[in-house]
Amino acid sequence: MDIRKISIGPDYKSSAMHYIVGQEILGGSHKIHLIQRIHETGAIRIWIEDNENVVLLWKEFTPSMPISIEYNINFE
Repeated sequence: MDIRKISIGPDYKSSAMHYIVGQEILGGSHKIHLIQRIHETGAIRIWIEDNENVVLLWKEFTPSMPISIEYNINFE
């Protein structure tokens, strides 16, 4: 399933960091291209895309971090 959003941190409402596919980051120079879960390790990776369509790995979170995952739900 496609991941739409992740929230990193123990308190979802007040102190978690939220990352959403398509969200502009780094002053608008990049946007979140893909959020991926690595099934072998449980890690979460965030891939970003610059204005020239170059995709780079930006962040990786280990399974020891509290992470909330929201998936895309398509009602077609």
